[in-house]
Amino acid sequence: MFGYQGGESNETVTRKTGYRIDAKRQWSCLTSLDLSQIKNEEQLITLVKVRYSLPYETARTDVQGWMAGKRF
Repeated sequence: MFGYQGGESNETVTRKTGYRIDAKRQWSCLTSLDLSQIKNEEQLITLVKVRYSLPYETARTDVQGWMAGKRF
């Protein structure tokens, strides 16, 4: 999701870097390493749930709201 796949265009790398910075602003308890290892929405939901001690549905709503309009 935020990690680099290799062979990606400069545009894709720039977009992912911006999303990672934005996610770190949204959830300051997540580290750059955490974010670079997230492969999909479900992993992000789980990490937000655990780090912020949130119910699953709350974390899912937060993540889906943050992801709205973004291309991954």
